[in-house]
Amino acid sequence: MITERMRFLAEDLDDLRSKGLFRPLRVLGSAQDTEVVVDGVAVLNLSSNNYLGLTTHPRLKTAMVNATELWGAGSGAVRTIAGTMSVHEELERKLADFKHAEASLVFQSGFTANLGVLQVLVKEGDVIISDELNHASIIDGIRLSKAERSIFKHKDMDDLERHLERHQDKRVKLVVTDGVFSMDGDIAPLPAIVERAERHGALVMVDDAHASGVLGRNGRGTVNHFELDGRVDLQIGTLSKAIGVLGGYVASTQTVRDFLIHRARPFLFSTSHPPGVAAACSAAIDVLLAEPDLIERLWQNTARFKAGLKRLGFDTGPSETPITPVIMGKGATAMAFSDRLFNRGVFAQGIGYPTVPEGRARIRTIVTSAHSEAQLDRALEAFESVGKELGVIGK
Repeated sequence: MITERMRFLAEDLDDLRSKGLFRPLRVLGSAQDTEVVVDGVAVLNLSSNNYLGLTTHPRLKTAMVNATELWGAGSGAVRTIAGTMSVHEELERKLADFKHAEASLVFQSGFTANLGVLQVLVKEGDVIISDELNHASIIDGIRLSKAERSIFKHKDMDDLERHLERHQDKRVKLVVTDGVFSMDGDIAPLPAIVERAERHGALVMVDDAHASGVLGRNGRGTVNHFELDGRVDLQIGTLSKAIGVLGGYVASTQTVRDFLIHRARPFLFSTSHPPGVAAACSAAIDVLLAEPDLIERLWQNTARFKAGLKRLGFDTGPSETPITPVIMGKGATAMAFSDRLFNRGVFAQGIGYPTVPEGRARIRTIVTSAHSEAQLDRALEAFESVGKELGVIGK
């Protein structure tokens, strides 16, 4: 029942409904896999961040069960009181080694990792220079910081140069970018960013949420992909996408780790991960090192699916990675397209404003290493059929 005092929320929701943008939560009734049950219907899944299929990998499941039996279901405290277990420390040592960093620190999510770092790393009188299409967690972290914000045009190195010159006198200059941009699937020009930052004495922070497990040797991310190990000051990552479990992390120096332990509010005021989660994340790193063929298959499937969409006449934007947007334009068109795909047994979510700009609504797809060629071909057939019905592609 809506009270008069809450009427403004109902009006906002009615506006979304009138524009065809209201979306109820889709409920999975199965494990996260290439074929899932959504709202009681069996469908082919193109909406998951489970790039390498690790959510159901036997080594991860076994590690989680064994750690839960040994350590219990939860940790029972924040890390700084009584919630740091040896399984947490082991994961952080593995992450640091994997990312070719001196140390790492795990947060409850990739979102809170960005909030925790940006809120406290720089202060009033400093500046954060950020790509305009960076993830929402970076935007919110900058808002929480007392540092000045300075936004450069997406991947525009001349504009970045201008911002660095404008803030040359700042005590600390921090350049922040996504490694892979989550809505368009394009890759940051990291070598050029690092070169300019070094020339102006600025720090560099990269959010590799969608590059971890995807780019670089054994999935080490964009820093390793561009052979920039040791030249990027802070690497932010997630443990909930290609890694297949839950959490986020910062890979940097021991000094940064020690500072964040004492100052990062999401770390200080959140209960640590259940031991089973930490153990499964640790097992995922072992899988990345032992099974590089998973990443090879991911890129093979990506190439096949992208080629099929382009052959059909779809606009996939600037994507260079498994994130493949199928641009629709209007939000209502994207939502209608998604619904019709679902009716044909394909689960691919529509994305509209404010997640993406007005006029750039899309079906956001991600193929995984676990998809078969037959599944991808089935998905392409559904895209072709719906695309012709809605006039998105020619008859």
